Amino acid sequence: MANTGFGQEGVSPYLPIAEHGLIGDLHSAALVGTNGTIDWYCCPRFDSPSVFASILDANRGGSFELAADVPTRTRQFYFPDTNVLITRFFASDGVAEIQDFMPITDDPGAAAPHRLIRRVICVRGSLPFTARVAPRFGYGAEAHSAELQGNTALFRSESLSLALSATAPLECDGLDARSRFKLLEGESAVFALDPVSDGVIPRACPQAEAEDQFETTVRFWRNWLAASRYHGRWREMVHRSALVLKLLTYAPTGAIVAAPTTSLPEQIGGERNWDYRFVWVRDAAFCVYAMLRLGFTEEAEAFMGFLSERGTERGGGSEGPLQIMYGIDGRNELPERELPHLEGYLGSAPVRVGNAATGQLQLDIYGALIDSVYLYDKWGQPISSDRWDELGVLVDWLCEHWDQPDDGVWETRGGRRNFVYSRLMCWVAIERAIRMANRRGLPADLPRWRQSRDAIYREIMQRGWSPDRGAFVQHLDDHVLDASVLMMPMAKFISPTDPKWLATLDALTADLVSDSLVYRYDPEASPDGLRGAEGTFSICSFWYVESLARAGRLEEARLAFEKMLTYANHVGLYAEEIGLTGEQLGNFPQAFTHLSLISAAFNLDRALG
Repeated sequence: MANTGFGQEGVSPYLPIAEHGLIGDLHSAALVGTNGTIDWYCCPRFDSPSVFASILDANRGGSFELAADVPTRTRQFYFPDTNVLITRFFASDGVAEIQDFMPITDDPGAAAPHRLIRRVICVRGSLPFTARVAPRFGYGAEAHSAELQGNTALFRSESLSLALSATAPLECDGLDARSRFKLLEGESAVFALDPVSDGVIPRACPQAEAEDQFETTVRFWRNWLAASRYHGRWREMVHRSALVLKLLTYAPTGAIVAAPTTSLPEQIGGERNWDYRFVWVRDAAFCVYAMLRLGFTEEAEAFMGFLSERGTERGGGSEGPLQIMYGIDGRNELPERELPHLEGYLGSAPVRVGNAATGQLQLDIYGALIDSVYLYDKWGQPISSDRWDELGVLVDWLCEHWDQPDDGVWETRGGRRNFVYSRLMCWVAIERAIRMANRRGLPADLPRWRQSRDAIYREIMQRGWSPDRGAFVQHLDDHVLDASVLMMPMAKFISPTDPKWLATLDALTADLVSDSLVYRYDPEASPDGLRGAEGTFSICSFWYVESLARAGRLEEARLAFEKMLTYANHVGLYAEEIGLTGEQLGNFPQAFTHLSLISAAFNLDRALG
């Protein structure tokens, strides 16, 4: 029987997904709950097996608990313009805070120390604290031992060893480490968790070193954010979203993960639980667009390099030169398996690692990718001759294969169909390549490219439009609506005031929009091969805002955008979906949502003047 998520006293051991902040070092990331517990952390990389995963199993997952040992109220915020997270504890006898961060240097691509620092400071009065560090290696499946060496606890497993150094006294029971201490006003304690190699003496983290690494990390994030060119109405939310996207970047390769977590459910108790700790070509390409909009070009260049290496690996064939996703190190194989020993968040099984969708054909990825290359060539640096040759191979392949069924943008597991969105993004890919060739005089088979582009356009207008629904629809020759067609005016396929588009916008508003929140599609009308329902999809909600703005419906667009901002959590983060009562659902935080927020804010700002 699945755990309901409530203990004997009726208090759930699972925080709401939204009750977390994220820290990271451009190699990995950790979720920190508003109660002071780190309940998700993979070391040393995003896709490494978890060390702390109590968000997926409160009993077996492992966690790093740190909190005041008296009744408190807590508040959480980010140190301004950084990814350093502060959790404050308010009690009758005092106020204290935990500063959580993963140190990062001015050269984030260098070998990282993979250190996690938790600094507790009493700012008023006095407060007692307790800490319990209970790692559970290998997604809670690997045995480990723990012992004290001085005031350092050493945790050893077959695959990884960690050292916990502390300025507060530690106790160890062979499995976990604990600490109880009291801080007076102005006093502090430091806990530092480091991976260690066999035979290497664990290094301590004295107060002075923690302070120095805090200042270095703050300086790195602020220097990076200072390059932003956005000065619009929603600066705080846009910059927080940019900081999230940067956190989801794997510095050694330039890869951008879709989310730092796995198996947070799209429906509580349901099976729609996926591992997002990989690089989706589409998601990362859209991230590049958002970063370029704000003036960040280095991330775009790094990702272009990552994809350039991938594009030469697979060749052509009916499945295409690119996979839809890769590992953060560029690996092709991401075998999916279930972890039956973990009960899942609030009993939402199965917990999955790896992703079987890697074998899907999703033609839209080429449009997202080539559009981002086009924008980088326009706003960043002109692409090299080698990159143009690689892009030409992709476009030539699309000209041969754009008209085949695929699995679609939403990664459904119900079989291949002729998705209108896939056709749309094939049109985008070829159209943007033609623009680049014309603007720079680059060699290309332009007659063939134009013929394919125009054939796609005619097919969408004739077979992607349903006279019965008075709207563009999900599949060719169908009548089911799909929010992905909101990209049509944004991709400049159709005028945002074209009568057919305005009719489509009205149909989507009537069928898929609920108080500014947008569902992807209706699974009952268009079965996707999975059981259960899902929440509204936040990227679609921001696309809806942008479509309204482009259609000139600015009051509606601004109201819908402001409503969407109310669904952010307390530190401005979004998961993939929003549930019926406003709760965050799915992996968290989600790159897709944050990049669409940036785009919507940018374009709404421009429309408002």
